[in-house]
Amino acid sequence: MALELTDANFEELVLKSDKPVLVDFWAEWCGPCRVIGPIVNEIADDYKDRVIVGKLDVDNNPGVSNKYGIRNIPTILFFKNGQVADKQVGAVPKGNLVNKVEALL
Repeated sequence: MALELTDANFEELVLKSDKPVLVDFWAEWCGPCRVIGPIVNEIADDYKDRVIVGKLDVDNNPGVSNKYGIRNIPTILFFKNGQVADKQVGAVPKGNLVNKVEALL
């Protein structure tokens, strides 16, 4: 299961992580977000020892969302060493996300 990320814990859990991090920027009212949500949770389970996977609700956490220029959701940012290493906008098949995660390992 993906971690719940917030403006308050983002720096500690994402930017200071020694593991690659996948962050799903989403909102409750977003249809495509509901489609990709279970896929993100599967990836969290599949890579639980190697990758941090989190979800950040853009409506409740405008600070991080604005900092990274999130304009469309779902947007998934992939972090490595505290920096954005890759990005995916929109709902895509699990394989697309897995390929991006594997590239970070």
